[in-house]
Amino acid sequence: MSGQARILIVDDDPAMRVGLQDNLEVEGYQVVTAASLREGREVALRERPDLILLDLMLPDGDGMSLCRHLRSQGLHTPVIMLTARGEEMDKVLGFEVGADDYVVKPFSLRELFARIHAHLRRTHGTGTEVPVRVGVAQADFPRHLLTRDGHPLDVTAKEMDLLRYLVEHRGEVVSRETLLAEVWGHQSEVETRSVDNYIVRLRKKLEPEPAEPRYLITVYGSGYKLVDQ
Repeated sequence: MSGQARILIVDDDPAMRVGLQDNLEVEGYQVVTAASLREGREVALRERPDLILLDLMLPDGDGMSLCRHLRSQGLHTPVIMLTARGEEMDKVLGFEVGADDYVVKPFSLRELFARIHAHLRRTHGTGTEVPVRVGVAQADFPRHLLTRDGHPLDVTAKEMDLLRYLVEHRGEVVSRETLLAEVWGHQSEVETRSVDNYIVRLRKKLEPEPAEPRYLITVYGSGYKLVDQ
């Protein structure tokens, strides 16, 4: 998806901002930019972009705190973190605060564009536009809303992405490795225990008894399966 999609670049490196903006505009995206945490926060909440490219190290703070703030303000736009720091713990922390992807500099434009396109495709029109019943909850993906007994639940963007994928593959056994590749966009950078932690979170929202799951079940040695009962 390009054309009307608007992307916000938050990076304090002028050469990086200009280079990314030029290449993204050639691809047909609309682009807005910010050079600091404060400016990025203001532009993100004002412009409500379709996707954010967020540098981890900013002159007045870090990208993780900005991502956490945007999520707390109800902005569920996909966030791809761009950083020179590639340690696994940094990536795990990035996902924990609500980032959707993590690209380590230097990166190829082809890889970055593929990830941008994948996140925009998942966000806009994936066949799950009608609210669906999932366990004891109801998921409204376009509105980023998960409710239980009519009450909205606190849910992160990544939890909704994971739930959306499971709903789209309802009845299928999905491995942890597949979930990492399809939901996180990674095959090996993030350990599979991250998937397990998110499954535990979803069970607390979807199951009447999370310790004895009936809907989001473990298929030992294979992965997970979302079922109807």
